[in-house]
Amino acid sequence: MEHSSIIISHKSKKTDGTVQLTGSKSESNRALIIQALSNGAVSIQNLSNADDTVIMQRALTLAASPQPGFNTIDIGPAGTAMRFLTSYLNLVKGNFILTGTARMQQRPIGILVDALKHIGADIHYEQKVGYPPLKIEGGMFQSKPEVTIKGNISSQYISSLLLIASSLKQGLTLNIEGELTSRPYVTMTLDMLKEVGIAHTWTASAIKIETQQAKNSTLYVEPDWSAASYWFSIVALSQKSHIVLPGLKQSSLQGDSAIVDIMEHFGVVSSFKEDGLHLQKSTLHSEKELFDFKECPDLAQTVIVCAAILKKNISFTGLETLKIKETDRIAALQNEIGKFGAKLIEENGYYHLQTDNVFVPDHISIKTYEDHRMAMAFAPLALIFEQVEIEEPQVVEKSYPEFWDHLKNQGFTITA
Repeated sequence: MEHSSIIISHKSKKTDGTVQLTGSKSESNRALIIQALSNGAVSIQNLSNADDTVIMQRALTLAASPQPGFNTIDIGPAGTAMRFLTSYLNLVKGNFILTGTARMQQRPIGILVDALKHIGADIHYEQKVGYPPLKIEGGMFQSKPEVTIKGNISSQYISSLLLIASSLKQGLTLNIEGELTSRPYVTMTLDMLKEVGIAHTWTASAIKIETQQAKNSTLYVEPDWSAASYWFSIVALSQKSHIVLPGLKQSSLQGDSAIVDIMEHFGVVSSFKEDGLHLQKSTLHSEKELFDFKECPDLAQTVIVCAAILKKNISFTGLETLKIKETDRIAALQNEIGKFGAKLIEENGYYHLQTDNVFVPDHISIKTYEDHRMAMAFAPLALIFEQVEIEEPQVVEKSYPEFWDHLKNQGFTITA
């Protein structure tokens, strides 16, 4: 879908049916690194077809057969690929320039690079210190078995180091300094490593992984809970709704499964059955006033937009990492919800949603800021407004390529 904008509407304001979600991007990209380091022992099922995963596959294929001199690997806007490859490429016998889009070159990578250099990696900055592009000379000689990294930064830095730890000659002890942000993503990494036979110990703030080889095994990638979150919003904003999402697990590795508990407060009743997760519209809403997204920041946009149009004057914490994502997601949210009268006000780490002046225009145009989650968080508003225009709709291909087709299947009308 290469249109500069699309118009979304929904005549009946009711949704009913089954939606088969793609595999989790977060699990898929971890699985690909684990597989690449397994010497053929690990296979993968239900791999995501999202752009970020396709980019990771291409990058790993290039890295597997490097040419003489420096090999340029351009991961475009794929943040997970940037973080994971920054560690992985140090173990490959080859030399690489790791780069991405203009926005990717504004996203910090220095904390991870410092940690890798501490244990022996040969990495240099091609341009601005602390940011991509990176010049990596592979085949690293590990100089130290231990490193300390701050816990309140992107959990992808930590996962990146954990994924390569068992392939290092001295293993790795990772000391986490301060409070750990997005803990479920670190736990996901460790659980997936455990599935292929790579053990760890986690004592207090130290995670230790000895040198070891993955066993012959298959990693099954669960459907994407981040993608599921948009359907929770759709159910919440529909006049009547029953949606079934096959394959999702009640005991998921993905931190974004927290959407089940969060959206219960917005009138979405969830039940796990043999054919999948059932979502139904309810008239029950809670009076909960504070939501913490520290462990599931990718849900924030979806929930905040939904809360804004439902006129919930509530507050949020744990949004610190949103400013260094595909865009400054806080600023983007403030701009776009402001178009229908909502405000998101920051105060000492808390974000307060003010909805007293919310109104319902017939037509609203939403900028996406090159951010897939902006497009998908605002699309459900077509159940409230007569028309929602989404600019640059192709951004959804980063994580959920079938999103617009799935909306059409549930009665949404989409025109260019």
